[in-house]
Amino acid sequence: MTTRYSTRFFTLTGALLLLATLLLIHAGRQRVTDRPLLRKSAELVRILELTDLCLFTEASYTRHLALADLRTPFQEYPLALEHFPSGSLASPPPHLTESHAPHH
Repeated sequence: MTTRYSTRFFTLTGALLLLATLLLIHAGRQRVTDRPLLRKSAELVRILELTDLCLFTEASYTRHLALADLRTPFQEYPLALEHFPSGSLASPPPHLTESHAPHH
């Protein structure tokens, strides 16, 4: 006897919902457990005066967005295409895209 597709669907959906619920419970308990470690990390960041979060690991201009300039992605030549996928996800900081021409 074969099972109906709807039975398979609801079984899978129920199992995934149960898994998602268990993951949320685990995350809530882990947050309580990790609180001392997070405090230590925050203290280390404060002591070392760390400022930038490394979001991407591919290219230097995506690792430290605050330190990139407008020409960095085009180091090969001015019409070079973007090499890395992360370059299309992160835009340059606002101070680099603003016009520096005097306003009249």
